[in-house]
Amino acid sequence: MTTASETTQVQLAFDELGTPLRDTTFVVVDLETTGGSAEQDAITEIGAVKVRGGEVLGEFATLVDPGRGIPPEIVSITGITDAMVSAAPTFEHVLPAFLEFASGAVFVAHNSGFDMTFLKEACKRYGYPWPKPAVVCTVKLARRVLTRDEAPSCRLSALAQLFHARTTPNHRALADARATVDVLHGLLERVGSIGVQSLEELMDYLPEVTATQRRKRGMAAHLPEEPGVYLFMGPREEVLYVGTATNLRRRVRQYFTASETRPRLREMVALASRVDFVTCAHPLEAQVRELRLLSAHKPSYNRRSRNPNHSWWLTLTDEPFPRLSVVRTPRPGALGPIRSRRMADDVVLALQEVTGIRPCTQRISATRPTGKPCALAELHRCQAPCAGRQSVEEYAPFVVTAQELVAGLRTRPLAELASRMEVLAQAQRYEQAAVERDRLAVLVRALDRAQRLGSLAALAEVVAARSDGKGGWLFAVIRYGRLASAGVAPRGVRPMPVVAQLVAAAETVLPSDDPLRGASPEELGVVLRWLDQPGTRLVQTSEPWWQPVRSAGRWRSWLARAEAAVPRQRTTSE
Repeated sequence: MTTASETTQVQLAFDELGTPLRDTTFVVVDLETTGGSAEQDAITEIGAVKVRGGEVLGEFATLVDPGRGIPPEIVSITGITDAMVSAAPTFEHVLPAFLEFASGAVFVAHNSGFDMTFLKEACKRYGYPWPKPAVVCTVKLARRVLTRDEAPSCRLSALAQLFHARTTPNHRALADARATVDVLHGLLERVGSIGVQSLEELMDYLPEVTATQRRKRGMAAHLPEEPGVYLFMGPREEVLYVGTATNLRRRVRQYFTASETRPRLREMVALASRVDFVTCAHPLEAQVRELRLLSAHKPSYNRRSRNPNHSWWLTLTDEPFPRLSVVRTPRPGALGPIRSRRMADDVVLALQEVTGIRPCTQRISATRPTGKPCALAELHRCQAPCAGRQSVEEYAPFVVTAQELVAGLRTRPLAELASRMEVLAQAQRYEQAAVERDRLAVLVRALDRAQRLGSLAALAEVVAARSDGKGGWLFAVIRYGRLASAGVAPRGVRPMPVVAQLVAAAETVLPSDDPLRGASPEELGVVLRWLDQPGTRLVQTSEPWWQPVRSAGRWRSWLARAEAAVPRQRTTSE
């Protein structure tokens, strides 16, 4: 771990802060409309000027047919009449040309909220993705830069006069955009004199950034532009917050800019005394290190630290008539991990339904049952071993069914539940059929996840590779579900010697006897998702990576159809 000292005394070079303003392309845009509602009104004219380094690169302007009459009060302001726009193109035809003209640029507008709202609504209406550009509002910037004495009003006409704009704004789109260009340049000269020389610094200068955030931006000066994990440290050397980044410097800088608006993290930044970091070979290693640091330090400002033991497991109790129990600690043969107690309870109900495991919680003697049949026995959903109506030998097949279902050796109970669902649907008992469908979906999801994680955790060693997109390779050595080593082979470097070095230096992992061999469910899940990504290759494995033929994986296509039919339930149950 690298520790920085006196980070607040480091001054970043302007080029390190991001894109210099002199190299930033701005598109200054202005719209004229039939009214103030983006949903109800329409655009009548658009004007835009593209500038970089004080030089005009191009202009874009056209009248627009709004498809409706222009109100008289708007005509009196803009001078644009129905006759003027009758032969003009509609904005549906203008929009793609404007988006191409403005591609990759920073948008600038005077009172940008108005113009951006109309442009976003137009993109939504005509099926174009909003490019999500950085947006500079000259009204907000003027209020930040100018005193009340200098500019009692921040109207475009007043600012154009203050900065001696070459074009007088007249409520026509191109003229107003040209005037806004001169206002923008005048405001940039003001902020440049106090050290704002890059686009990131300009966004940082907006009023939303607290003084503390701005004062502590030097904390990112020592961070490399590499993937890794960063740790905000408190005044007593405590870890306040842990995060990952593909570019450490760029990500940490965002905490000191207007993009960070969360009060909780602004409070964290105010407490922080420095930022430590750990560089990583690639994002997978960063994610795993983040999980391990969260577990070790439990930072107070990470939400995931509030409930670190959030996995649940289902196990059969050790008694003559075993029942399902929800526990925190995994045991051999247990089903899990399950993300919430509510989900675990749902899986219990589903397992009881498909296997015949008794739902009651009382302990039952094998020789002297003393209970009385409950309502479930009357409904033929339990054979009442508590009352002596079922022997240990007669109950044992239910236990075996549950064990084989969890182990991936049997799926017939799933098919039987699906058949019952179909019968109910054909009988037009749709609500009950939906209950059975949801119950089956919960069970399939839990079984499939458990079996996939368990199959990976059972492997003594897996070496996997992914392209880095630049002709090189990213490698991961995984042992019993844990990331034991990570590295890269850049373009031009022979990959297999790198693999040999990573395997030789990899962490020694001793497995336990629980279903995940002692691996953290969170880390195992991160590793599995990395392996599942298209393009990942298995370089070598200690033994074949396999799942039983009768595992729940055979039901993934059914599960996908069920989730597509009820998208809301997909989000609540995952």
